[in-house]
Amino acid sequence: MEIRTIGVVGSGTMGNGIAHVAAQFGLTVVLNDLEERFLSRARETIGKNLQRGVDKGKLTAAEKETVLSRIRTTTRFADLAPADLVVEAVVENLATKQDVFRRLDELTRPEAILATNTSSISITKIGAATKRADRVIGMHFMNPVPVMKLVEVIRGLETSDATCADVITLSQRLGKTPVEVNDFPGFVSNRVLLPLINEAVFALAEGVGTPQAIDTVMKLGMNHPMGPLELADFIGLDVCLDIMGVLHEGFGDPKYRACPLLRKMVDAGRLGRKSGRGFYRYDEVAS
Repeated sequence: MEIRTIGVVGSGTMGNGIAHVAAQFGLTVVLNDLEERFLSRARETIGKNLQRGVDKGKLTAAEKETVLSRIRTTTRFADLAPADLVVEAVVENLATKQDVFRRLDELTRPEAILATNTSSISITKIGAATKRADRVIGMHFMNPVPVMKLVEVIRGLETSDATCADVITLSQRLGKTPVEVNDFPGFVSNRVLLPLINEAVFALAEGVGTPQAIDTVMKLGMNHPMGPLELADFIGLDVCLDIMGVLHEGFGDPKYRACPLLRKMVDAGRLGRKSGRGFYRYDEVAS
């Protein structure tokens, strides 16, 4: 199936990044969110990110405006109806995602593909909320979307070969490298990454080292571009805790138990970069 128009539900960090990339590669985008203020912020973010490309000589000012012109923002869910594929990028909560997919199932054409950008939740469970589970798939972009090359393509139990092939082709068209995986808690990316982050939090809680020491060991010793605690702050500690919960519930294995310190920091509102404070501080005014 040829995909010309993409709908994106949710205009936060991942949603606006997906909209940016899709428009940059020539697709028409309908970006939906609950309130106009969220959409205004998303359009501003996309504009700033495109301007960086202009400043670096990677695209012209005219090309920037052309990309922006391909993105239509709307608070009307019904405006997603013409989309050939819709990517959901809302909060990492099963009930919320299932509700979005039920509404999309009723609204869009039967042949439209419904994709989720979930980082850990079962594609099979999401697809079961629709009457087209064969056309439901995981399309897990990495953050920041305009920069990161990977798209984790996750097949639910009922996802068809044709749907998977269409999403792989689309991912390649967007300049990404798609990797097909099957539907298990956390898939590959977060099944491997989050226990690493969680263990780093345990090391901190037990006094093995400071955040700087733990991150430096991993950066210089294992050649990681970011240390695990710095990366947790970038992802959001609430998101990390949610994913650990999905792993713990999905596998029933105590090795996926979230570190109590991680839970305590989320309870305190220390969520990382987005709140100004996590394992590091981001809210201090430079002197």
